[in-house]
Amino acid sequence: MEIGIYSFVETRFDPATGRQLGAAERLRDLLEEVELADQVGLDVFGVGEHHRADYVVSTPAIVLAAAATRTERIRLTSAVSVLSSDEPVRVFQDFATLDLISGGRAEIMVGRGSFVESFPLFGQDLADYDDLFREKLELLLQVRASGRVTWRGGRHRPPIDDRPVYPRPLQDPLPVWIAVGGNIPSVARAGTLGLPMALAIIGGESARFAPAGHIYREAGARAGHAAASLRLSINSHGFLADDPKRAADLAFPPFAETMTRIGRERGWPPTTRAHFESERRLEGALFVGNPEQVVEKILYQHEIFRHDRFLLQLTVGPMDHADVMRAIELLGTEVAPVVRREVGAAGIGSRSDESA
Repeated sequence: MEIGIYSFVETRFDPATGRQLGAAERLRDLLEEVELADQVGLDVFGVGEHHRADYVVSTPAIVLAAAATRTERIRLTSAVSVLSSDEPVRVFQDFATLDLISGGRAEIMVGRGSFVESFPLFGQDLADYDDLFREKLELLLQVRASGRVTWRGGRHRPPIDDRPVYPRPLQDPLPVWIAVGGNIPSVARAGTLGLPMALAIIGGESARFAPAGHIYREAGARAGHAAASLRLSINSHGFLADDPKRAADLAFPPFAETMTRIGRERGWPPTTRAHFESERRLEGALFVGNPEQVVEKILYQHEIFRHDRFLLQLTVGPMDHADVMRAIELLGTEVAPVVRREVGAAGIGSRSDESA
């Protein structure tokens, strides 16, 4: 199993003015985090796209290109690229360039967008939320498949008449993952297209998301895709420290502030310590604890999903850089080796286990 990290590159901001505070320092810290993740043997680092004051990165490919020059092995992905409000040809070109810079380590994780600030910013209508994604994903995959593109056009993008698209990536094909939050049509679409899927589990009991894994693999099989192409990632929130109480005490304040603030925008109740502790249970969504507890929880989920990849968002809200670096070290040196060994010893995986 691949083990990695993703970050929205959160930053502090002045709520009265919307001005970001310490954005340059946060980006410097992020590059150190990616570099350490590579050094301790983690497999993947993802960076999210946002267009709001509480997150620094609006163009993941640029930040990942900077990280590529400081790393050697780790794979670099968006998490996610909001394809619905972007230009698919440009997205492909950006990540093809990243692939060349990184020596073939780039991936694109595309999604419809949990945050929607980019839609009015780039002149898109939220009423077209799903149709935009469907149409632009079709074009992205066509650009990926051929160096010259003829595309019929659609409601949201003019046609392309036999035009070349450069540069071409080292990887052929350039990996494209679809990120979903459990929406069943989105899950089925990923399977039907034969694309790897990243399933976000950030609240509730993990087992209730099991049908998404079944539907994904069944849709892929019906469409004739080989089981080996139907890769599944579980993406979740969490934090590690040497002591489980310290992990929880460090993680809860920024987690609660961020989730409560976003919750006010979306109609969620405030995040309480009791709810946070409930989600830390083995069956819950949060991976907050010491390395042994995180290992146990990853293996528990693997029994349910037989997934190929696990990505952890360590910084749901702004956290001390030194604490984050220690969490990365623990994930890479004490969690990842044990999980890989246990999954390998069991001889189980999503691509070969039809009962999953």
